[in-house]
This record gives sequence, structure tokens and C-alpha cells, in this order.
Amino acid sequence: MSQHNAYIFEVSENNFDQLILENSHRLPVFVEFMDPSIGTCIAMERVLASLAKTYSGQFIFATLDVSMYPDMSKRFDVNNVPSLLIFNGGLLSRTEVGLMEEAELVALLREYGVYKESDDMRAQAREKHIAGDTAAAIQLLTEAIQKDPGNTLVAMDMIQVMLDVDFLDQAVALFNKLPNADKESDNGRSLIGQITFKQLAAKTEGKTALLERLSHNLHDHDARFDLALCLVAEHNYPQAMENLFEVLVEEPDYKQGAAQEMIVSLINMLEPNEPEMAQAFRRRLGSMLS
Repeated sequence: MSQHNAYIFEVSENNFDQLILENSHRLPVFVEFMDPSIGTCIAMERVLASLAKTYSGQFIFATLDVSMYPDMSKRFDVNNVPSLLIFNGGLLSRTEVGLMEEAELVALLREYGVYKESDDMRAQAREKHIAGDTAAAIQLLTEAIQKDPGNTLVAMDMIQVMLDVDFLDQAVALFNKLPNADKESDNGRSLIGQITFKQLAAKTEGKTALLERLSHNLHDHDARFDLALCLVAEHNYPQAMENLFEVLVEEPDYKQGAAQEMIVSLINMLEPNEPEMAQAFRRRLGSMLS
């Protein structure tokens, strides 16, 4: 097997032993038992496929549709999806049930020897950023990019940090340098969504002024809509949605359906990293429109 290739397969009952068990003697194999009609399954599949490309040649990722091959669920005692089964040395090594976020999956891969040195620097940078030492985080990510320029996850982390501290122009400039495949990935779409909302929020009067307007007139839909943009820019998605839904309820045709359009855009932005929240909002919108 070439170490430069990403190994991503869809497996069936017929080729499972050959593709999964036999190959697990060469590399660790991660198999997602999933149902393509379930959003959390799709979300985790996308993350794992992206990681298979990031760590190309270090592990194999495969999906199995349980609705098509129910006997495989019985064989491996899979009762819920998504379930991630890890095979090593021809044997089932571990089973993880439920949606796993990217950070959890990266940590799990590391347990099987799948990692890059730049991942440690990413983790350190994340800790620094959370602790409020953003300058140190940016320095670590800069060093990580220099050591491993091919790991675009480092650049995406840098963009996220820049967005968090409102270095919007720098974030946009770095995002524009990403390969198209990364821009179109789930993380890429999430970043461009955040960039778009921050650009829109920057054109408003600002959160304080908008709250003041609403204190005088709760039905000021222009102020409420713009406030939602500011809240999205602050990552306060629940409150942003509440304001958008309020506009949609009171004035469905506001600016030719702008509230509904913004709700859909926000749901799409949340889908990769917050699938459960996105699904809840999608259900709420669907019930409102039905």
C-alpha cells in the first residue's frame, strides 16, 4: 500500500472480510456502521473521510450501511448508529457508539499510532487560546504551519482563532489561500459561514445600539434581524435563532423571506460541527412551515 493514498471504502457483507479483516493486518481499519438517512451518521462520515485524507496512508476508513446489511449489525452486535468499529490484526479491537467530534476522533486515531507532530502543536495552541493566551496560540500555530505546511488543519485552526478574536481581514486572507478541497470541506464551509456572518454583522449598527432600539420597539424587525447577525458573529447561535424565528413568525415575508433564508444558512453552517443543534433547528423550521 502506498503511504500517500487515502484509503476510503464503502463495504458490503460480501467484501467485508477481504477489505476490512485482511487489511487490518497492515493498517488499523475504522469502520462506521451508519445509516445515510441520519444526519449524525453523515456528519461523522465526513469528518472521518477528511481525516483519512489528512493522515493518508496511515489508516483505512470504511462505511457500512446497516439498512442494506442488517446481518452485519447482528454479527458485530451493533444496536445504534453511528457506531465506529476499529479492527486491528484481523480482530475487532474497539467499538465506539454515538457521534464523535473531530477532536475525539483525532485522539482516538492517535491511540492507534495515527498522528502528526503538528497535531501536538495544534492541541497546545487550542489550550493556550482557551486559556486566553491567544498570542501564544498564534505563535504555536505559525510554527506548526512551518513544520508541516501540508497539514491544512493547522491553517484552519489559525483561521478559527483569528475569527474568534475578530481579526477578520487576516482570517479571510488566510482562508483564500486554502486549497479548494479544504474550502469545500465541512470545516471549510463552517469557516466561510462564520466569515460571511461576521462580514454582515460588521455592517450593522452593532449589538448595543440594536438592543437599545429593541428596548423601545420589540417589533422592530430590522433591528432584530441585524441583532441575530451580531449574535451569530459571537457564536451565540441559540439566541440568534430565537430572534430569527421571532421575525419569521411575526412577518414571514420580511425582506422577501430573508429570515427564513438566514435560518437555513445558519443551519447549514452549524451542520458539520453542531449536527444535533442543526437538526433541532431544522425540525423547528419544518414544523413551522408545515
